[in-house]
Amino acid sequence: MSATYTQDELTKIGTRARNALWATFGIMGLVSMGWVARVPEIKDIVKINNAQLGLVLISGTIGALCGAQLSGRLIHTFGSRRVVSIAIFVMPLGLIGIGFANNPWFLVASLFVMGFGYSSMDISVNTQAAVVEKILKRRWMSTFHALWSMGAFCAALLGGAIAHFVSPKTHLVVLGITCMIAYIPGAIFLLPPDLDEHDGGEEETQAKIPLFGKSVLPLWGMGVGMLSGLVAEGASSDWGGILLRDSMGFGKGKNATAFGCFALAMITSRFLGDKALDHFGPMKTVKLGGYIGGIGWAIGIITAVPLSDSHPLIALIIVDLGFALAGFGLGPMFPAIILAASQTPGIASSVAMARVGVIGMMGFFIGPSIIGGLAQLINLPIAMLFPALCLTFAGYMSRALRNAR
Repeated sequence: MSATYTQDELTKIGTRARNALWATFGIMGLVSMGWVARVPEIKDIVKINNAQLGLVLISGTIGALCGAQLSGRLIHTFGSRRVVSIAIFVMPLGLIGIGFANNPWFLVASLFVMGFGYSSMDISVNTQAAVVEKILKRRWMSTFHALWSMGAFCAALLGGAIAHFVSPKTHLVVLGITCMIAYIPGAIFLLPPDLDEHDGGEEETQAKIPLFGKSVLPLWGMGVGMLSGLVAEGASSDWGGILLRDSMGFGKGKNATAFGCFALAMITSRFLGDKALDHFGPMKTVKLGGYIGGIGWAIGIITAVPLSDSHPLIALIIVDLGFALAGFGLGPMFPAIILAASQTPGIASSVAMARVGVIGMMGFFIGPSIIGGLAQLINLPIAMLFPALCLTFAGYMSRALRNAR
């Protein structure tokens, strides 16, 4: 890395890339969560029930799995910045499609496109982030993800604020086009292919790894932990508003507060996450976050839903506090696991991240689908205890990070 660049040049390039990553992560959060506040309305527009919405969300899973699997190989071959240069147009296009959706199949196709673009972006920018930390000799991964959470929070805030005045179509189309344009400057200043270690850098690494086997067992442990945590994140974004509207009686704006509190707590914990990772280490950080977040979220739902008829304000405060605890606990998990995956010996960091991402992203998309089925069979409040349990299990799976530093 340092053979063709002086230390001053590396520092300048790394600093520009860090700033570009801040912006890129923020826009990713804005795009990926842009439709969250409008989910109840879009559900009504395409005329589907809870179980059908759960099935529709699987298309996002399939898109994300395809994007992650393909992008890991492409990054290893061509470099992460080149992959980002394409993905910045794909992801917002999916959001625009969601705005135009007037039937379930159009929504399915749009979610597939957004999932594909999102996972391609995600693997690319996390590959960049891991190398930026090495160049600048400082932890930044959790802060990058804090910017993602900030974008997600702004998306929820914006959606709730304009829900009474702007249709979902106008909202999502304008947001998608704006973010598509905003992505471009950040992509220009990312690390070039000769610095992003996409091929493993000085270490000989594999671009193709088996699905199962002893060599990839650590990746499966990390992936299952990430999957469990992302079930909670997907549930919060896709079902939080519906829980508050259908099970607790809160209308437009107020039903967006659950995910807003979740995202705000995530922002806070991720800005603190780099210090937590230095102080506690990845394993203990994930363990504490999973247990505190999962148990707190479950208590919030169990307490608030029965209170919503007689004491709506108190119920709203309690359920939002539960969502906030879940977001606070979950915040540092993804950055910690991504960093651990990038350190896997003998496997290119982009390929290792892609494998963990493929496993983990199934939780983000399949989890909400499972909740939809449970909600249809039983009821939504009980179904929402499933992601709380998964978040607790993610804390247990922190043992997979025992060798991470």
